[in-house]
Amino acid sequence: MPIILSVKNVSKTYQSGLRAVKVLDSISFDIEAGTSVAIVGPSGSGKTTLLGLCAGLDRVSDGAITLNQTLLNPLSEDGLARARNEWVGFIFQNFQLIPTLTALENVQVPLELRGDKGARAKSLQLLDRVGLSDRIDHYPSQLSGGEQQRVAIARAFSNDPKILFADEPTGNLDQETGTSIDGLLFEMNKEKGTTLVIVTHDMELAAKTSRTIRLKGGKIVQ
Repeated sequence: MPIILSVKNVSKTYQSGLRAVKVLDSISFDIEAGTSVAIVGPSGSGKTTLLGLCAGLDRVSDGAITLNQTLLNPLSEDGLARARNEWVGFIFQNFQLIPTLTALENVQVPLELRGDKGARAKSLQLLDRVGLSDRIDHYPSQLSGGEQQRVAIARAFSNDPKILFADEPTGNLDQETGTSIDGLLFEMNKEKGTTLVIVTHDMELAAKTSRTIRLKGGKIVQ
């Protein structure tokens, strides 16, 4: 399998006042296309920071990240945005839906911004796939947490991403709802042949992936 994501000796340091705080320290791993990987570890271990770097939302202090055979380091902000638009899907713990848009519009607008002529038809198809064809005209405030995350999953798959980054995707959901969201995420990931990278505290969720990377104190420990 080709390598979709390569992380080589990556470190990230933030300035906190006069103090430099090293959040990640010489992290290296490769992820093959089409696989599912969990990144686990205690709070403050650098999981979300690592996810942001891999997705091109932030820049490394040292080392190199290659996504879809493209080195992210030298890309401009516009270049990074283009890479995210073309290759990456995101799912967040707090859903990040636009409150003034309906479920349909939340999925459709990113497609329209990309100039996708079939945005509405594709959005309807994705919402049907996540079991929400009867909720398309509802606003986020009219949807349960599980339904909002289903909309977010539909939106994440709208650009046919090569890699999907999920940050605590079930963190705000009760166990039963979380389990159904997990199932949907893995099913759609398999159907679409996407690579799935999940940051989670949930070891049951991590156990469903094909591989687990464990962080502690900014280093890979397992």
